[in-house]
Amino acid sequence: MYAFSTENWKRSKAEVSALMFILKANLDAMLRRMDTENIKIRVIGEKENIPEDIKPRIDKLVEKTKNNTGLTLNIAFNYGGRAELVHATKQITEKVKNGEMSLEEINEQTISQNIYTAGQPDPDLMIRTSNELRTSNFLPWQLTYTEFYFPDKHWPEFTNEDLLEAIKIYQGRNRRFGGRPDEKK
Repeated sequence: MYAFSTENWKRSKAEVSALMFILKANLDAMLRRMDTENIKIRVIGEKENIPEDIKPRIDKLVEKTKNNTGLTLNIAFNYGGRAELVHATKQITEKVKNGEMSLEEINEQTISQNIYTAGQPDPDLMIRTSNELRTSNFLPWQLTYTEFYFPDKHWPEFTNEDLLEAIKIYQGRNRRFGGRPDEKK
């Protein structure tokens, strides 16, 4: 779930304040719901710039749900895909600099192990509401073989029935992961 991007800080102060108010108002309710529904919450993104009245709420949500074994919900807050790749590159560079790995050891797996979603599978389906036909700097590494669905609805109007429709459409797709349509998996 893309909650707030690193680029969203460029919006007007009033709009950012309103978005932070909405987030703060919903974090406690989210904590109760995710814990009772056995959902693990992970927050991905930069830790800098998070308002001091929101940071402890996010930490509490992550900590309280960390042992849940149902679904994992990644909330991208203060997240930017390019910033994530820069972060991963710096981590890898530091390992090379410290002699923990060589340049020759850097590969796709190395990068996958240093991004925010390390250890998690890549998304199978991305639903981009509002019929926007762009990813908006969201998970550029992870979305390589993700199927996209672009409903002509805004997020608040997106219903459970809409989700089921998206899943039905996804299930009808032929996922090839770079292979040719006539090749067997």
